[in-house]
Amino acid sequence: MRRARPGATSRGALTSVAAGDAYEEPKDLPRLWHVTLSVSGAPVPLPELRRALEQLAHDHPFLRTSRYAPDHAEIRYWEEARDLHDAAAVALRLWGEHRQSAGLPAWEIVGLEVIDRETYHHRIAEGYGPAPATPVGVHPF
Repeated sequence: MRRARPGATSRGALTSVAAGDAYEEPKDLPRLWHVTLSVSGAPVPLPELRRALEQLAHDHPFLRTSRYAPDHAEIRYWEEARDLHDAAAVALRLWGEHRQSAGLPAWEIVGLEVIDRETYHHRIAEGYGPAPATPVGVHPF
């Protein structure tokens, strides 16, 4: 049985970048996207809604903050995706895919914002967006 040398590719040759060549990040690597998903519908009891949002946060550990009222909620989280289209597609499925398992109300998605990490941090630095002191977790509006 032949063993590959550490650092060797499957062909057995090492790869390198010639001195002076600039390294370019591959364009299809996943990036972080900040997602804000807004949902609304018929009013539901607050304790049930809170429990459902806490379950959603447990099922989807990337959730950062959820705010809620009897007839609407806003969920903010980071999504890792290749591009905005992929991040938005995942976000648009989030509520429906977890509705039964988390016990979420039959609300519709009424808003979606997906921005890249750089834009998110630029907004925060300029004083826009959620306050940096906004606690992580599930909270009433």
